[in-house]
Amino acid sequence: MPAASLRMLEAHARLYRKNWRASVFSSFLNPVLFLVAMGLSLGTLVDDGGGLGVPYLTFLAPGLLAATGMQAGVGEGSWPVMAGFKWRRSFHVAVTTPLQPNDVLFGTLAWAALRVLAVVTAYALVITAFGAVDLVPSLLSIWPAALTGVAFVAPVMAYTARLEKDTSLSSLMRFGIVPLFLFSGTFFPITQLPVWIQPLAYVTPLWHGVELTRAVATGTTTTFAPAIHAAVLVLFVVAGVALAAPAFKKKLLV
Repeated sequence: MPAASLRMLEAHARLYRKNWRASVFSSFLNPVLFLVAMGLSLGTLVDDGGGLGVPYLTFLAPGLLAATGMQAGVGEGSWPVMAGFKWRRSFHVAVTTPLQPNDVLFGTLAWAALRVLAVVTAYALVITAFGAVDLVPSLLSIWPAALTGVAFVAPVMAYTARLEKDTSLSSLMRFGIVPLFLFSGTFFPITQLPVWIQPLAYVTPLWHGVELTRAVATGTTTTFAPAIHAAVLVLFVVAGVALAAPAFKKKLLV
């Protein structure tokens, strides 16, 4: 990473040092509640006739780990980016220094990736503490979960950079992220969905992330080769950066 981008990353880290308490619980509290409510409570009913091959808690936990990466990635790529452009205008301040729009973009993306990694690491330890997954596979599954999160960060940053109002971010959550969370294999195999809708999962990064994370955590087989799932996630990262770069340049060089 260029040194200039590291300066932007450092700026994000200095700001976060002042307000980290506000996000330390909210980042993974909801998935923990889902783990307790569905994995430990509902899971006892599913285990009686679910036919999943593993206890439902073990099936659910890696899916929630990937979904936690998604939620953290979307969170980092949305309102903080909007704040940098519109409310705090810290991105505009940054480009009055020798930093260029791409430095702001890559520094912000790197910071978001670190935040995603921290969140999924904490959640991986939680699912281990619950006895859902053993420690070593749980730690290994951090990496596909983090990649899942970054696969959302970059496209959401590109989307946010083109917005003038934050109301569109609420619509993204309501009509995009929530349906993905519910119907991308996190809580049940997509084979239980209507046949006509199953192929839609193949173009969603969360489903690929869930497949890959669950395979690493539990040793189950994936629908496609693991390399294909990983390649799809990387493709979303690359496409997101490619779309974000001109938007950052247009917004900041005016």
